[in-house]
Amino acid sequence: MSENTVTPALELERVGKAFGNVIALNDVSLRVNPGSVTCVLGDNGAGKSTLIKILSGVHKHTSGAFRVEGADADFSSPRDALANGIATVFQDLATVPLMSVWRNFFIGNEPTKWWKPLGLLDVKKAKRIAKEQLLQMGIDLRDTNQAIGTLSGGERQAVAIARAVYFGAKVLILDEPTSALGVRQSGIVLKYILAARERGVAVVFITHNPHHAFLVGDRFYLLNRGRMIAEFERGNVELEQLTQAMAGGADLDTLTHEISVIRAE
Repeated sequence: MSENTVTPALELERVGKAFGNVIALNDVSLRVNPGSVTCVLGDNGAGKSTLIKILSGVHKHTSGAFRVEGADADFSSPRDALANGIATVFQDLATVPLMSVWRNFFIGNEPTKWWKPLGLLDVKKAKRIAKEQLLQMGIDLRDTNQAIGTLSGGERQAVAIARAVYFGAKVLILDEPTSALGVRQSGIVLKYILAARERGVAVVFITHNPHHAFLVGDRFYLLNRGRMIAEFERGNVELEQLTQAMAGGADLDTLTHEISVIRAE
């Protein structure tokens, strides 16, 4: 089946967003298919944050079309987006460092015994499910009672991803998940991004790092000053091309030459 015949899990068509006289996004089109990793690359100020907020229901777009599984979407809040299967993991992860892993996994959605409004927290069930779901994502924690703040940055990202997948995310938006991580921890997060894709989730990977994007991406969009300036598919682009396009090509060549001259002095 051709990729273009698949109904996108999420789609933007010529979307714009203005804040008064300030145009944050202009004529942005984006297609995210189920079971794929779509990377949106851009430097600071490219419009990535505004794009994330539109996709996650924080902001409403001011022009163009926003569709989820082929139907027009009109979100009033992040809760609306979540109800439509769109989960967003922001850089701060929305975790409580001193709270246990299993409590963070279920925060706001705790399982209860008996009648839910007056039920008791089912601790045994919560711990079991959290451990099982983390194992399915390849995370083997000896004790889910440990505070989530004791985990590495990569492991905390993995818990957030596993939580979103367990609660039915069809689209998983990741906001710069590797930006503050070292090489090994970044690799851990990238592995879990692929694990989510293998489970049929449509992953939107927002990043400024073309090397990380190239390792896991199926489709690449380049965002610059609120506009999509390029689109590539895996198999039709090399890492060097992606980096050149993101950095502006000639500007990167000029900078590389200047650095070479300085080093030679």
